Amino acid sequence: MCRSCATTTAPADTPVAAEGPIQGLSRRGLLAGLGLGVLAVNLSAGASTAAASTAAEAETKTATTAAAAAAKNGAWANPARGRFPAGGHYGAPRGGASHAGQDVSNSTGTAVYAAAAGTVVRRSWGGGLPGRTGNALVIAHGNNQYTYYGHLNAYRVTLNARVSAGQRIADMGATGNVTGPHLHFETHSGRLGATVNPVGFLAARGVDLAGGWSRIDPGASGATVVVIQHLMNRRGHGLVADGQYGSVSVEAVKRFQRSKGLAADGQVGPATWPVLVHTLRQGAGGSHVRALQTALNRRSARLTVDGGFGSVTTNAVRAYQSVNRLVVDGVAGPVTWRALTG
Repeated sequence: MCRSCATTTAPADTPVAAEGPIQGLSRRGLLAGLGLGVLAVNLSAGASTAAASTAAEAETKTATTAAAAAAKNGAWANPARGRFPAGGHYGAPRGGASHAGQDVSNSTGTAVYAAAAGTVVRRSWGGGLPGRTGNALVIAHGNNQYTYYGHLNAYRVTLNARVSAGQRIADMGATGNVTGPHLHFETHSGRLGATVNPVGFLAARGVDLAGGWSRIDPGASGATVVVIQHLMNRRGHGLVADGQYGSVSVEAVKRFQRSKGLAADGQVGPATWPVLVHTLRQGAGGSHVRALQTALNRRSARLTVDGGFGSVTTNAVRAYQSVNRLVVDGVAGPVTWRALTG
């Protein structure tokens, strides 16, 4: 558990660097802004009304963008497997401050993955943020969303690297002021430094940080949707595995859910995943193996998706199980599937 990793009780007031170049007004920009302010005094009432309308439209657009960013759209992934240690939750007291993230405990060397696609903007001790210690990474995901990964034992990506959701980026460790190995995981929304509860943040995006099955809603896209499409094809549906969870794929899932006595809502979640996946081992072949290979590739396996469960795929399964502290048997059963698709 973190001994430090604290943020102030008002994180929005914490001065931190912004993503990319320093974002501030130049002297010329300030003067231009003052000039525009003087000009604005002379605007007619009609122009003011138009400006207010434009502002309202911009606010509506921002709200729509924020809602889309919170969808269970397959764009996010679980950053690490482990348990939540006592006192390692978001907001736990840290002297005069509060814990800035959620701790996920496991042994040193456990894989750490990017929670979403983005760019590595910090790779340093404490990630350059106040109150943090240990080797750390910060990933910028766009739309003023950031994730922080602390107390790392080793880095697996470079500064400024572009990463994909689920890509292995580091190894869990115990660097800095800690009581044992774990990942200190933070989510920042609005700007870097404005932390929010990682458990709720990821849950709104279909990810269970505690390690449960993911939730994928209609309209989602990406590798996890390809996994679903391949698994559905093994069930007799002739879907195009294009990674787009559109109306054709959704209706196929709904028919499958009805056939299993499940709520036919089209969401692939904790009720649907366990009956959709297959336990696979070396010698298997077909669309369900393509699903497995796609899921492994999302976690940096780099397999050829050929539908053949040979020795290469077996080794990839075993490697994934090993770095995530699962039973290393080379068999893709429900526990391995749940970790891969989370």
